[in-house]
Amino acid sequence: MFMKKIAVVATTIGLLAGAALAEAPSLRAHVLEFGTVNWELDVIKHHGLDTANGFNLDVQGVAGGSAAKVAFQGGEADVIVSDWLWVARQRAAGKDYVFIPYSKAVGGLLVPGDSTAQSLSDLDGAKIGIAGGPLDKSWLILQAYAAEQGFDLAAQTEQVFGAPPLIFKTALKGDLGGAINFWHFTAKMEAGGMRKLIDVSTAATALGLDPNTPLLGYVVKGDLVRAQPELIEGLAAASRKAKDMLASNDAEWDRLRPRMKAKTDAQFDALKAGFRAGIPDEGQIDEDAAARMLALMAKQGGPDLVGDATDLPDGTFFAPGS
Repeated sequence: MFMKKIAVVATTIGLLAGAALAEAPSLRAHVLEFGTVNWELDVIKHHGLDTANGFNLDVQGVAGGSAAKVAFQGGEADVIVSDWLWVARQRAAGKDYVFIPYSKAVGGLLVPGDSTAQSLSDLDGAKIGIAGGPLDKSWLILQAYAAEQGFDLAAQTEQVFGAPPLIFKTALKGDLGGAINFWHFTAKMEAGGMRKLIDVSTAATALGLDPNTPLLGYVVKGDLVRAQPELIEGLAAASRKAKDMLASNDAEWDRLRPRMKAKTDAQFDALKAGFRAGIPDEGQIDEDAAARMLALMAKQGGPDLVGDATDLPDGTFFAPGS
C-alpha cells in the first residue's frame, strides 16, 4: 500500500510537471546548426533556464543565415540570431524587429606565424582571405581604419572571399598573406599558429567606436514583445543566466566540448576564451555608440548593407520593462 501511494504521488508530480511544461509558451528559435549560439542554447535547455523563466525553448538548426531569416519573416520562427545592423535596416524598411544582445565577439586580421608584417600597410600586394563577403563588418571597419593611416586596404591588396571553413583551411595552409574570419574560426587559426596583426576592436576604438557594442543578438518581432513582454524578458533572463554560467564554470565547458568540435586542447581553450571575451555587459546598449557605428557602416557599405537606415531607428534595441 505504501509503495502504491508513492507511485501515485510520483505519477501526479510527473503529470503536473508535464502540464506546466505544456502550458508554458514555446519560443521557436531557428539558428545555424553549428553556430556558437548553440553552446548558450544548450546551457539554457540543459539547466531548464527556459522553463524557469516561463517559456519552452524549441531549437531548430538551419543550414544558413538566409534560411533562418526566411523562417522568421514567414512566421515559422519566433527567434533568430543576426546583427543589429540588419535589424536597423529592417526597421528603416518598416519591419518591426527588435534586437536582444547576445555577443560582442569580433575577429581580427591574422597573418601566418612567420609573416614579417607589423601593420596593415605591410600587406601591400598581399592576398587576403575574407569570410562573409565584401560587406563583412570586420572588413569594412579595417578598411576605414587603414584609410585613416593613409593605406587603401581594398585597392592595394587582392581579396579572396569565401565561406568561413574555406578561409580557415586556406589560411592555415599558408596560401594567404592575411585572413579575416568569424571569431571562432579566428580563435582556431590562432591556436593553429597564426598571429593577429590587428584586432577589429582595436581598429573600432581608433575610429571612435565602442568595441563593447554587441553586434550579434537574438531578433524577435515587436508585436510579440508588446503582446507577451514577460516572454521576451524571460528569454533575455535565461540568456544572461547561461552567460553567467559560461563565464565562470569550467565544468560547463567540459560538458559542452563535444559540441564545440575542438580538435585540440589549444582550440578548446581558445574557443572558451573567445566566447567569454564576447559576453556583453549587462544593461542597455549605448545608442549613441551604436549610431556612430551605423553611420560608419552606411559610409563604408552604403545601401547594400544598411538600406535606408542612415540613422539609428527608434526601438531597435529591446528595453526590458518598457
